[in-house]
Amino acid sequence: MKIFLLTTSPEEVRWAESNGLIDAVVTTPTLLARNPRVDARELLEELVSATRLPVCASVGAVNAHDIYTQSRELAKLSEDIIIQVPLVEDAIVAIRRLSSEGVRVAADLVFNAAQALLAAKAGARIVSTSLEQLDVMGDHGVNVVREIRAVFDAESTPCDILAAGPATAARFTECALAGAHAVSVTPETLRAFLVHPLTDRGVDQFLAELARQPRTRALT
Repeated sequence: MKIFLLTTSPEEVRWAESNGLIDAVVTTPTLLARNPRVDARELLEELVSATRLPVCASVGAVNAHDIYTQSRELAKLSEDIIIQVPLVEDAIVAIRRLSSEGVRVAADLVFNAAQALLAAKAGARIVSTSLEQLDVMGDHGVNVVREIRAVFDAESTPCDILAAGPATAARFTECALAGAHAVSVTPETLRAFLVHPLTDRGVDQFLAELARQPRTRALT
């Protein structure tokens, strides 16, 4: 299962990429706008130049014309750009046109298998579903991922499923077992996945045992 890092920090991307921990980067308009002193376009350009991995960049539009126009502008940044588009009715026209022109599209705000299949038929290469939003609505997000995967497998649909926001290692594992092709996590969550209380306890025990061993006399 691939890991997409949800960040606009080139430093975090370099750290995760250099250690082989991630397969792509995801940005959102909200993240890009958090630093008002830096132009969002310039920040995105800096992020693209900081990595050789694919970068998912979101459009800020909901009608077909604007989605298409913004997507084409974003696609100029790099051949590795993946355009993230909200799955509204107008977006289908833009997704179809963009995919026919060779632009990779990720359909965002997908919350059931029907939406996922229609997005894939229109040409989306990735469908993204938010686990947190589904859980808030009373649906178990991982079950939705499992249903989408079952439908895609039954139809031999060439589209990846991105499970957005597994907040714990247990939920991360559930996504993998449910058949998600990728998950998106923040740098903080990714670092948290490296930690476990038993690991810390084991390290403490190892150091304690090491300290009890007699020191060998240096050879002269």
